[in-house]
Amino acid sequence: MSDTTTTVDPYNMKPQPLLLVVSGPSGVGKDSVVNRMQARGVDFHFVVTATSRDPRPGEKDGVDYFFVSKDDFEAMIAQNELLEHAVVYGQYKGVPKQQVRDALKSGKDVVMRLDVQGATTVKRLIPGAVLVFLSASSEDELIERLEKRKTEDHQQLRRRIETARAEMKQIDRFDYVVINEDDELDEAVNRVLDIIHAEHARVHPRQVKL
Repeated sequence: MSDTTTTVDPYNMKPQPLLLVVSGPSGVGKDSVVNRMQARGVDFHFVVTATSRDPRPGEKDGVDYFFVSKDDFEAMIAQNELLEHAVVYGQYKGVPKQQVRDALKSGKDVVMRLDVQGATTVKRLIPGAVLVFLSASSEDELIERLEKRKTEDHQQLRRRIETARAEMKQIDRFDYVVINEDDELDEAVNRVLDIIHAEHARVHPRQVKL
């Protein structure tokens, strides 16, 4: 005789806010996916990462990143104000803790856009985070995207390609993988939304604790 006892009441289940990390190598379209989610009216809080690098053309402070000086960033590290931080291509990047806490308390899903190193650090600190690895359809396509950006010199580009190859080997640390093919951005966004919907339908929700 099977045991039908359950501690879950399906009539009173309330979705818990998710902490979703969109990650992957440079050039896979992390910004594009998050921006399209926002454009489509998906209700979530986007965590703005702090960085010590200079803004690229078209980037806005407080929207794309919080652009701070190296000294200011190191002060945030000393004061333990960052959830995680790392040196990426010679520049600091990090996630302000309080921003994440406030967003989760509001009941909204929280979305971070992080490099692979930052994503795995968040997963170690917050096991309940959902990690999505965004990938191009092939290495050749990824290299072509990096070349088209024309934001780095030849040496910097080569370093990014080498880093991307190393980051692809970290995919088994993630919960999901989404392929972002050229000219198929909305399909990639749909896959991310499918993940969000599936996570909200879990009988035993992930617990996010900072």
